[in-house]
Amino acid sequence: MTLDLDAVDDVLGALADPMRRRILAVLARQGEGTATTLAAELPVSRQAVVKHLAVLDRACLVAGHRSGREVRYVLSPQRLDATAQWMADLAAEWDVRLRAIKRLAESAVPLDAETDG
Repeated sequence: MTLDLDAVDDVLGALADPMRRRILAVLARQGEGTATTLAAELPVSRQAVVKHLAVLDRACLVAGHRSGREVRYVLSPQRLDATAQWMADLAAEWDVRLRAIKRLAESAVPLDAETDG
């Protein structure tokens, strides 16, 4: 799977704000919510929630669907999963590099052994 690094940037940018992370947590717990129901759970206004939802929607972390006069939002985990996979892959690459450095360090001749000769 080819990962769009711009999408990763969008996700990480959206997740950088603690209130957006809280909104995602509420949606995960409730399954869905409107700006009004989310604002009732959070210490911010409905208008602030709407702005945060717009950022989350642009990052494809939530999806909204109209139900009468309201827009109901649900989590859309695909980009979050892809970003988590990108992070896991990056961590695995660093693990490989660190193991190689450790092997080099362990195989090196100690500094005081050079002077004992």
